[in-house]
Amino acid sequence: MTATTTSRPEVGMGRRLSAVIALAGTGVLAVGVVLFLFHSGVHVISGLVGMSVAVAGAWWAITERALRRALGALALVAGLVILALAFAAAVSGVAGIFVRIVVAVAILAVVTGCARYAMARDLHALDRDREPRVPSRPVLICNPKSGGGKVERFGIIDAARDLGVETVILRPGDDLEQVAHDAVARGADCLGMAGGDGSQALVASVAVEHDLPFVCVSAGTRNHFALDLGLDRVNPRRTLDAFRDAVERRVDYATVNDRLFVNNVSLGVYATIVQEESYRAEKARTAAELLPELLGPTSEKFDLQFTAPDGREVDGPFVILVSNNPYAVTASLDAATRHRMDTGTLGVIAVSTSTGAEAARLMALSAVGLRRSSPFWHEFTTAEFEIRSRSGHALAGVDGEALDLPTPLRFRSHPGALRLLVPADNEAEATRRQARDVHIRALVDVAMGHAPHM
Repeated sequence: MTATTTSRPEVGMGRRLSAVIALAGTGVLAVGVVLFLFHSGVHVISGLVGMSVAVAGAWWAITERALRRALGALALVAGLVILALAFAAAVSGVAGIFVRIVVAVAILAVVTGCARYAMARDLHALDRDREPRVPSRPVLICNPKSGGGKVERFGIIDAARDLGVETVILRPGDDLEQVAHDAVARGADCLGMAGGDGSQALVASVAVEHDLPFVCVSAGTRNHFALDLGLDRVNPRRTLDAFRDAVERRVDYATVNDRLFVNNVSLGVYATIVQEESYRAEKARTAAELLPELLGPTSEKFDLQFTAPDGREVDGPFVILVSNNPYAVTASLDAATRHRMDTGTLGVIAVSTSTGAEAARLMALSAVGLRRSSPFWHEFTTAEFEIRSRSGHALAGVDGEALDLPTPLRFRSHPGALRLLVPADNEAEATRRQARDVHIRALVDVAMGHAPHM
């Protein structure tokens, strides 16, 4: 399935002009740094690095809050210091350095201010129905064992009942999917799940089947789905507000052979390790025991094959990760998270090294940010994807659940197909996550009069 193509709304002349000024200011600042430092060789590079760090820090400082805003301010200062040191090495006299820094700061202020104005409306808009949603017969299914007993520790059952929500407590041996179907048969008009990511996916699949809104209560161990939605993972009671003061968001889900997943499907090393009974209790020890056998010099290639979008055939990768929306693969606080849950695409990452020398080359390229140039690193987005195997089956970790699936594995993104009820204040947090993807292309879109692809 591919995302439906829609025309992007037009933007006003004021925002277009602001975007043009921001783009022009960025160019002027870059050219100015190069001209100031042109005769100093290597200091041109350090000056441009300082400028980039300062611009990124300024953006975080005006679009984030709390810790990230503070980090943005620190990055802004650090970038200006780097820039000042580059000027100091290339320009004689304190006055000359001071004037250049003042000019750079002035241009930077204009750039960030105009960029903020140009993007403001988009940074405060989510793909959701803005009308309040209050379900009349919601049902919350609770896994009392999930997350080391978070349901009981945070008093989720009592808090849900106080809101008039019917609660169902899972018992050993219960079929979670059937429990959810039974709730719908009793007249539920909204399904919620307090548990881990695998449980969230199962109940969400029932909600999708019956076109009901779904509530994610972050009562699991890691709660990756809740994290990338911008929900509160520290205090899961706050996510119960979705039953009382909620808005509806439309987010993507993905399927593998028609089985719904909200986070990712992993194949290769991780998928093999999670099949072990001992993994749940002793993850580190189980991995340490199996890795030499799986990746050592006498190990065989994994029976996995796929065709990349560029037509390249990849055989035997030891890691494949297919995610519902792409993960940020960066050396930053956002590493291994998803900024958006509505791109209508799958994120695919695979590693196909087979020797220590190949792994060392990939690590070296990764250290300098050039991993994508390696023939052993495969990273792309797509609406549909297929993985094959010669044996006719493959071990997979689907949202952390260990499964043995028939091949070929057919992956598909379902854009905006999951109706999600979230607390009303989730809009602001999700918007800040989206703002981290703002880049030159988005400003160019606005400058041309179109709402940006973010």
